[in-house]
Amino acid sequence: MRRKIGIVIHPGFQILDTVGPTTAFEIASRHVPDGYDVEILAPAEGAVVSSAGLALTAASLEADGLDTIIVSGGELVRDMDAFRAIVSWLAAVRPRRLASVCSGAFLLAEAGRLNGRSATTHWESTALFRRSYPQVRLQPDRIYTRDGDVWTSAGISAGIDLTLALIEDDLGSQIARRTAQQLVVHKRRPGGQSQFSALLEVGGQSGRFEPLVEWIKANLAEPLTIEQLAERAAMSPRNFARAFLREIGTTPAKAVERLRIEAAQDAVESGFGTFNQIARRSGFHDAGQMRRAFLRTLGQPPQALRRTTRQ
Repeated sequence: MRRKIGIVIHPGFQILDTVGPTTAFEIASRHVPDGYDVEILAPAEGAVVSSAGLALTAASLEADGLDTIIVSGGELVRDMDAFRAIVSWLAAVRPRRLASVCSGAFLLAEAGRLNGRSATTHWESTALFRRSYPQVRLQPDRIYTRDGDVWTSAGISAGIDLTLALIEDDLGSQIARRTAQQLVVHKRRPGGQSQFSALLEVGGQSGRFEPLVEWIKANLAEPLTIEQLAERAAMSPRNFARAFLREIGTTPAKAVERLRIEAAQDAVESGFGTFNQIARRSGFHDAGQMRRAFLRTLGQPPQALRRTTRQ
């Protein structure tokens, strides 16, 4: 059964939000010839200019028979008439699936299609999204989410992750894997579905905790209890925990574990030390605890990562 995919763009759309999913569907259709037809849609028919200055030719939003609609992100406020037209259309249309890439989630939320649902968007926009749409259960650390028939993804390249998941949902794991291989990307990114590392690097939405994050990275072998971190931030433990969660989108304990895993992963892949040595330097009790953390977060043990990098 050929599925018709509508990808919605608007003046100032992010080009990779559109061509990434389009290319993934194209490649999947090479393996399953009756797989997908992709159509680019916009409020006004004709050329639509992206934020990069490149233009795509779009059909109007009146297209029918759509199985799946994917809304691209980008500069949403460049053309408010287009914004309102897309929102009005999204509020009324009833495809089998709705999806968004990056800030396209704002359009779905504005249309009321995310009310009471889990969703994600680009990490840099999570604070604004939360303030604007408190009725949405935002999951800021996810690469993509699925809540029933509504799918959302994080920033830009995450649209490819989302599309591979849609392809797997439609055509099975083997076709999704072959599509990922052709794209030269992971079917599922190592590290699971987390984007909060980016938030950690800049110290949260406001950068408030950037000095603390840098200190944590330099002292991973320390216990790094919440009391120790709160003291370093000159806050009470309770206020620190709340502020950190609000800024970063995850708890201090989970953030510390993620930083430890990333440091250990770098050491494992570079071949720098035995697993026990790497574990102790990274703040794990031993190689066994590090292995369990790798399996939980990365989906594979340190031994598998080291073998892969030596091939």
